[in-house]
Amino acid sequence: MNKTLESISENWKLEAKLENNEKYFFNYDEVNKIINKDKCYVIGRKGSGKSAICEHIVKLNNSNTYYSVKLSFKNFPFNELYGLDNQKYTAPNQYITLWKYLIYSHICKLMIKNDSIHFGIRSELEKLYPQSTTSNLSRTISKWTSFEFGATVFGSGGSLKVGKENLKKENNWIEKTNILEDVILKYCDQSYYFIVFDELDEDYRNIQDNETPESYIFLLTSLFKAVQDIKSIFLEKNPNIKPIVFLRDDIYTLIKDSDKNKWRDFKIEIEWDENKLKNLLAFRISKDFNEKNSALNFQQAWDKIFFKEQIGFGNKQQKKIHSFDFIARNTHLRPRDFIQYIQTCSEETLNKKYDYIRESNIKFVDRAFSNYLKDEIVDEIYPILPEIETYFQIFSNIRKWNFSIQEFTNEYNKYLSAGTIKEQNIDFVLDTLFNFSVIGNQHMHKQDVHFFKYLHSNMTFNRNENIVIHRGLFKALQL
Repeated sequence: MNKTLESISENWKLEAKLENNEKYFFNYDEVNKIINKDKCYVIGRKGSGKSAICEHIVKLNNSNTYYSVKLSFKNFPFNELYGLDNQKYTAPNQYITLWKYLIYSHICKLMIKNDSIHFGIRSELEKLYPQSTTSNLSRTISKWTSFEFGATVFGSGGSLKVGKENLKKENNWIEKTNILEDVILKYCDQSYYFIVFDELDEDYRNIQDNETPESYIFLLTSLFKAVQDIKSIFLEKNPNIKPIVFLRDDIYTLIKDSDKNKWRDFKIEIEWDENKLKNLLAFRISKDFNEKNSALNFQQAWDKIFFKEQIGFGNKQQKKIHSFDFIARNTHLRPRDFIQYIQTCSEETLNKKYDYIRESNIKFVDRAFSNYLKDEIVDEIYPILPEIETYFQIFSNIRKWNFSIQEFTNEYNKYLSAGTIKEQNIDFVLDTLFNFSVIGNQHMHKQDVHFFKYLHSNMTFNRNENIVIHRGLFKALQL
């Protein structure tokens, strides 16, 4: 029995939080720029590895140099945040103060753990943020923004109060933000403090049903501006204050602001190509083959689990390609896609009692992977195109994987006339499907050349060329 396949089958997970991050994390160049440089906006597609980086940063919390906390907004009631605006600012800046207050509060919580900070300051901060308090973010924010919070510490005569005036009852947390900023500027040391924002897409899932989608975008815009503001405030005093925002690229494109171009200096986009993915897979397979030894090169690692054979494809399966290439052409070149495909292949191979993944295993898994990819796309694209399942049905009705825009329009109009589809803007539908690499373009003169967004990030949909469906969806759409 192949022990490496057993380990992959049992231990590779789609969800980074469920995986052994210390064992499998692949520390590539972009990660170094996030941890040690100025990059604080991490933008990438779903499945590109943002959560794995996030988990890695949180794990840095085990040394005297690094202190980190993750603020997860999964299942978060965003309506609670929309009411916490600073009315001194106009949209979309009205939530900047709220984000700064949350970031400063969590930095102060981390300072309590740091023995390098003066004991008296840590004692006062612990009165505000006792270690036994709940980790539920929603309840924490409600408590911190209440008038009663920290009255003896922040109030007149309190040890952290700067100035003699009493706090006003209305929105007093806004005044506390300035106090915490002064405390951090005065007492914080040179340790690294990571405040990581993750799973901010929760309210985006409901944006079609939400009466205030604009507020959601304003909230995110304010977060980016708050981080930028904090970076500039602490640049001279302490460059190691590091709030980091992880966000899906399709949501990031919705943010429209005059300052957005200035964020380029702080932004990093998580992108993958075949060579980078091969290095990642070689690293992961090597860890399962022998965790203590240095990583094998790609082909050495691949041969530990895949039978040495070419995979047939095309008409009568006469064309042959490397097994990696066969899998790659069914994916969007994301780590999550390969993890899903190879983990499922490992399970299937073990069930068949083979020692290596063979062509028959790869092709058997192909259908299950196609359904996985379809489900991933539905989850990702639904907030923008809630009728996505119907569009997939249109592709199935056409029964071809490449066709003209007119063929699609004719079938689309049938659903439109029947009232099955509400979206009348076909151009919007096609552009969105292209942006999520559901469809691509077929080269006008070279039929075997296809253009997909995940391969050419700056490309837009070409209405003069035929539509092609992504190969990974063929089985799920019965093409």
